[in-house]
Amino acid sequence: MEIDASWGLNTIKPGHAYSICNSLQCRQCGHLFLDIRFNDDEMGNLYKDYRGETYTELRELYEPGYRMRNKQLNDGIDYRPQVEAWLRPHIGTPATVLDWGGDTGNNTPFVGEAGLVHIFDISNKATLPGTLRVSREDVALHSYDLITCCSVIEHVPYPHKTLVDLHQAMRGRGLLYLEVPFEDVMLDGAINALTRKKHWHEHINFFSEESLAHLTETCGFRTVTSNKLQITTAGKHATCFQLLLSPEPTSQSD
Repeated sequence: MEIDASWGLNTIKPGHAYSICNSLQCRQCGHLFLDIRFNDDEMGNLYKDYRGETYTELRELYEPGYRMRNKQLNDGIDYRPQVEAWLRPHIGTPATVLDWGGDTGNNTPFVGEAGLVHIFDISNKATLPGTLRVSREDVALHSYDLITCCSVIEHVPYPHKTLVDLHQAMRGRGLLYLEVPFEDVMLDGAINALTRKKHWHEHINFFSEESLAHLTETCGFRTVTSNKLQITTAGKHATCFQLLLSPEPTSQSD
């Protein structure tokens, strides 16, 4: 494969490369994904102390300039008030919040307002004051008004499994706020996305509106409301999907 300026890459130089991975796309819903699926050990190695010093040093070696971008990411998003304002008409100020994949809690909605804020994340990093890191066992002992899962399922090998875990954690009550990047290559309805996607980098799932709707419905959720939000993170403009979901009752056999 010849890499040239038309690829629009920032740190990979023009030249020739042999791909060791492939892009795949569902013909029914348009979901675009990498053919490599990481196992639990690989996910643990990749996201242990995610964006910590060791991670940042290694990634800076392969992506010059990443350290500066990482600093901007660690400073937190600037659109959290918009997220809270979008959620508030549907849930008010939740008394209990669980942020699934919430890292340190830096971007968790309603921190400082909710009486209880739990963070579940595989990075094992210390969480910010006002939040408490919890295990899966801890989650099973609590009931939450709001569960948030932001910028997570684009990273995981089996998004369906994550959504099923979230459905179980809700125990038939509360709401789920799901936030997912609307990647540039998917903006035209995923037309030609399979041939346009040249290089895989960190995100291993690219969602279309149809694929998100199919995924959430299949996992037992009903969409309360949805939106496309224009955001800026670490100096880059982007679009993300916002979905507010309620759990549908499941059969006893489920």
